[in-house]
Amino acid sequence: MSGQRMLVRAAVGLTASAATVVFATIGTASAEVEVTKLSQSAAASQLSAAGVTHSSSGGCTTRSNSTCTSYEQINQTTVTGVITLKRASGCAVNITGGTEVGHASGTYSHYNGYKVDIAHNSCIDNYVKNTFSYIGLRGDGYPQWKAGSGNLYCDEGNHWDITYYTCGC
Repeated sequence: MSGQRMLVRAAVGLTASAATVVFATIGTASAEVEVTKLSQSAAASQLSAAGVTHSSSGGCTTRSNSTCTSYEQINQTTVTGVITLKRASGCAVNITGGTEVGHASGTYSHYNGYKVDIAHNSCIDNYVKNTFSYIGLRGDGYPQWKAGSGNLYCDEGNHWDITYYTCGC
């Protein structure tokens, strides 16, 4: 295997509410990242307890329906990041998009549990723009801000598209 890399993905620690997925690169470089995936009910419980609300145009949570707002298979770091945002900002946070189908694909996508959409409000808008660093326009022309943690906040016009690489705690 000299000079080659192999990606290993294994689900470990499975429970009714979460699964931990371990990614490791084997070969010339070695790294490990642990991602804990949550069920709809586990994520909803944590977010609700922190005062984070949600809404969807379809009034549902089904992951396979693009008009729903689902948390199924969301990363624990994403949930923790949203809760941290709410607590640090003191603002109302309403999630309008989660892991449901209908968003752009990619490694750090909604479907893979790394992103949420939240509703605009003057409190959260001011907090993001005054706390994080403006880093210019995303490839699609929308303005972005970057937190010290590396997480990205993109103003997509009618909502914030947030990518949580880490919990930002």
